[in-house]
Amino acid sequence: MFTSPSLRDKLLPLFEKSIKGIIVDLSGVSFMDSSGIATLVEGLQWSKKDGKKFILAGLGTNVMNALCLTKLDNVFSIKTDVAQTVKELSKS
Repeated sequence: MFTSPSLRDKLLPLFEKSIKGIIVDLSGVSFMDSSGIATLVEGLQWSKKDGKKFILAGLGTNVMNALCLTKLDNVFSIKTDVAQTVKELSKS
């Protein structure tokens, strides 16, 4: 089970690296509560501050529904295929 604090702990070190962007692979996540969504919003804010791309990929139906209900599906960059997203980011 993943929690929002563990997600935050994984994201924070990535913002210290010299990388183009961050892809959050959510393919293994079947449920996300408000604290998880808040952590993703934090990640998006950090990425904008650092000039990095922040992409959510591999979202299941429940997670996508949660983002749609909160109108955040229009805020995040969301991709279906994780591997393809990695290729696209590495080419940019």
